[in-house]
Amino acid sequence: MMKLYYSPGACSLGIHVLLEEIGKPFEAVRISTREGAHLTPEYRAINPKAKVPALALEDGRVVTEYPAISFYLARSNPEAGLLPAGLDGEIACLSLLEYITGTVHPMGFTRQFRPSRFARDKEDEARVIADGKAAAQEYVELLARQIAGPWAFGEVYTVADPALFFIEQWCRRAGIEMPGALAAHHQRMLDRPAVQRALAREAA
Repeated sequence: MMKLYYSPGACSLGIHVLLEEIGKPFEAVRISTREGAHLTPEYRAINPKAKVPALALEDGRVVTEYPAISFYLARSNPEAGLLPAGLDGEIACLSLLEYITGTVHPMGFTRQFRPSRFARDKEDEARVIADGKAAAQEYVELLARQIAGPWAFGEVYTVADPALFFIEQWCRRAGIEMPGALAAHHQRMLDRPAVQRALAREAA
């Protein structure tokens, strides 16, 4: 059985949703980053990067980094149809995942949630938070313009949608106004049973 190492409310929520969508058995292992559980020797033995998510496979291998886990799950479960059609569609999907996890996540939201990582000192944290909030607003407006239909890539639900979802959840947490297309996408995600199951487990 696969094991998902996640922290409640972190970006790992998107992978949690993907696993629920696929429907195969998995174990969800809580690693609270707020409590520093990701920094323990026990977790570093699983993922030396000390990050979530991490996905331990049945054969003992561990997949790390959000886009890589997303693509592994999509490619290893083709019946779930979680990638856009064709090479161009896959590249567009990977590009969006990289933008969300490599730019929107750290520059827009980590700056707000963990300003000490970016601030020169305690007094500088207010500036870092303000910069993150302004950047996040700009980023989500761009993301909203890229939504091609009910889902990120039109009529087909893909691995990009749970990635958008964790950003949407963070918008709500940070008080970032979501443009109409993003807010509508967020509600469609909340209506999905897989999302509801993942949120319930993370809240337990």
